[in-house]
Amino acid sequence: MLKLIGFKSITNPITIIYRLFVLLSLLLLITACKEDSSKKKSPEVISDSHPNLILTQNAVSDIKKELGNVPIFDATLSKAKEEIDKAIAKGIDVPIPKDMAGGYTHTQHKANYSNMQKAGVLFQILGDEKYAVYVRDMLLQYAEMYPTLGRHPQPRSYARGKFFWQCLNDSNWLVYTSQAYDCIYDWLPKEQTDYLNKTLFRPYADFLSIETPQYFNRVHNHSTWGNVAVGLIGLVMDDDELVQRALYGLSKDDVDLTKKDNDGGFIYDKDGKAGFLANLDQPFSPDGFYTEGPYYQRYAMYPFMIFAEALQNKKPELKIFEYKDGVLLKAMDALLNLTDADGEFFPLNDCQKGMSYYTTSLVSALNIAYYYGNQKPELLSVAKAQNKVQLDASGLAVAMGIRDEKAKPFVKTSIELSDGANGDEGAVGILRYNDSLNTMALVMKYTGQGLSHGHYDKLSFSLYENGEEILQDYGLSRYVNVEQKNGGGYLKENKTWAKQTIAHNTIIQDEVPHFNGDFATGSKNHSEKYIYDVSNAKVQVMSAKENNAYSGTDLHRTMVMIKEEALEKPFVIDMFRVNSDKTHQFDLPYYYFGQIIAEGFEAKTPSSLSALGSKNGYQHLWKEASGKSNTESLQFTWLNNRKFYGLTTATKTDDTILLARLGANDPKFNLRNDPAFIIRRNAKETIFATVIEPHGNYNPVTEKADGAYSEIKEVKVLFNSEKYSALSIDLKSEEQRVFIISNDNASDKASHILEVNGHTYQWKGTHYYN
Repeated sequence: MLKLIGFKSITNPITIIYRLFVLLSLLLLITACKEDSSKKKSPEVISDSHPNLILTQNAVSDIKKELGNVPIFDATLSKAKEEIDKAIAKGIDVPIPKDMAGGYTHTQHKANYSNMQKAGVLFQILGDEKYAVYVRDMLLQYAEMYPTLGRHPQPRSYARGKFFWQCLNDSNWLVYTSQAYDCIYDWLPKEQTDYLNKTLFRPYADFLSIETPQYFNRVHNHSTWGNVAVGLIGLVMDDDELVQRALYGLSKDDVDLTKKDNDGGFIYDKDGKAGFLANLDQPFSPDGFYTEGPYYQRYAMYPFMIFAEALQNKKPELKIFEYKDGVLLKAMDALLNLTDADGEFFPLNDCQKGMSYYTTSLVSALNIAYYYGNQKPELLSVAKAQNKVQLDASGLAVAMGIRDEKAKPFVKTSIELSDGANGDEGAVGILRYNDSLNTMALVMKYTGQGLSHGHYDKLSFSLYENGEEILQDYGLSRYVNVEQKNGGGYLKENKTWAKQTIAHNTIIQDEVPHFNGDFATGSKNHSEKYIYDVSNAKVQVMSAKENNAYSGTDLHRTMVMIKEEALEKPFVIDMFRVNSDKTHQFDLPYYYFGQIIAEGFEAKTPSSLSALGSKNGYQHLWKEASGKSNTESLQFTWLNNRKFYGLTTATKTDDTILLARLGANDPKFNLRNDPAFIIRRNAKETIFATVIEPHGNYNPVTEKADGAYSEIKEVKVLFNSEKYSALSIDLKSEEQRVFIISNDNASDKASHILEVNGHTYQWKGTHYYN
């Protein structure tokens, strides 16, 4: 530095002082620059040079500075490198498409797009050209093959793809491959990008959109993937026509849009819109709930969030994360709340059980939500449990937040999530209890239909304890990517069983499903929220009505989670009121797991099994036992996962009790053999009143049963009318509890007086418990 400013040749004292002043100013300037660079950066400006979508040039620079200092990011990068090094050593395989989901060619093409995406990122971060060469060589093979292909040879989908049996998977390929292409775009010579754009990518985008409008131009998770695939490759190629097509859908000038598809979707949404923005407007409620259910919300969140990140980087003027009052960021919170204690999604509508927020798509979605949202420290605790991050700026921010110990617990509490574009088409209600030893979650569904993945099960519920299903929803009938099971696609039993009303814990009238199982009718209707009140943690209430599932019949279900000081765990009150214009047979099933301990009635078992019915799902239930209740209160007890559970219900002496098991008329053994307890009643106006109680445990080592008997002695209906319903719960401690709900006034300010059996009950609000 001294030599640079010429001190060595200076003898004049004034000149020396001046030069010292210059040196001091220079040092102060350098220090100021360093301090400024340590502050939070303002939003980066993305240049036209690549990469500039998901992984950007600025992000690459920031990542390189932090390598070796961010444990989760470093571990994720190391694992990706190990995987791709093995893939490179194995060689490139681009087979001619042939198989359904789970087959060799299907699996190989999936591996290819995943490997290319990771290899592109590794090239940018590590600077090793072997990863770029791997992506380039594979893309050239795809470009050579693509013009030779017709639609996939498997004719199973309403929208057959090229590389895969359905366009949905082709869109997966293009979403991931676009990211890889962006990472090597500037590395490739122009003649190669021109060749790939002309031969592979633009034709592929046109195929997924203009050539397959029934897939692209609809409101559905499928079309979201299609929109994003076309939009991302449009951003890579700076093809604004494709980007506009992705955002707003096809126009009438693009293609004939008069034909409809037969998979439960539709051309345009009800407001005449299609494209990515329409898929944000319609399926998402203002609370971030996705009408198809959490399983498909999880699946759709990756394309939603990855395209949003690309748009934020490339087209920040759209302010996509502010769209619809920030619905994408709300959706991430909603989705995390739709999980049990183990992070597994509640199986509402079509849902494969066991899917959880540990899936890779949710790693990316969570990272993006954290980075582009308010950087909530609660999200970091979920990311820490996931133990991996997305290899971009969002993943780096999450990894640094975890490293710097900014994470706070994501505590799932009681919550109601509205359904419908405007939040006025019912909801999902969740009541939760948490303490140091136990968590319980009660989930009630009073939503809209849920598009093509919806089930006919209005006012159904499921119950969880510490992540274990106590009373279950079946979920879907499919073995995803298991080729032996219908090529990994949906099984016919999804329609004949899983979507049927009898497959769920809700009322079935005359063995006919809600809305007669008709999609168009179901789509026009939704349940109505009546009450959701969790202001008292010890008495949490949710209540909803369904007046369209059956003509002339109104259904009203109220569910309450009660925590009594004297009882270790909460219990659940289930009041299901039915009011019809004539007498019907009503079935109310409870699908449990485990071994019956006490059935509570004189069960008659047949010498040979027969199906419970001939259609609408009843044909799949074996009738294992039946009998009359012969009492006004019946108690059914079972043991599951070393814990006891009791179901105490107010019955009529002529009620039929059925014990059933799934598996009838199932020649391919596609269904699980789950048991059910069913209350059958013939009535015009009635109420099913039940208390569900977890109690005690069994230790097979000590062979000791603690609390094997329920603390509930008896449940009785005290009163039932259009205005009020009341039940009493007698405890074995000789105490009695009474619960009353107002059936026609949901105001929390209304005052009520009800006289029952000489007792006068007076209260303010929607319900009474004491």
